[in-house]
Amino acid sequence: MEIVSDVTKLVSIKSLQSTIRKCENSLVQMTHKGASTTLINKRLKALYIGLAMLENVWNQKAHHYGQEDIAEACDTLTGLLPSIVSAYSKSKGGSPQRTLLERRIKALELAVQAIDDFSKDN
Repeated sequence: MEIVSDVTKLVSIKSLQSTIRKCENSLVQMTHKGASTTLINKRLKALYIGLAMLENVWNQKAHHYGQEDIAEACDTLTGLLPSIVSAYSKSKGGSPQRTLLERRIKALELAVQAIDDFSKDN
């Protein structure tokens, strides 16, 4: 895993936590409306795993996820990146939205990297 500053670690963890809260709120709204929640549940699980993997690498926190769940999370998180990068490229320079997207991209990339490293070691 690449060496990152403590600031980047903190910002990445906070970014994933924020993304998780956003997905949890979306899940509640979708459930209330009776919409299909399969995709949001899959993404939410992947975000939980990504966060757990970063906390495992950086803060030595244990996680309870199996290889299959971790591999699926890696695919899901990797699949999220193109749409976020696209939104980032359309955002205005210096805007709060651009900063949020930049942090989210970095957090997801680091989570995928942590998962890849974990998978190689196990």
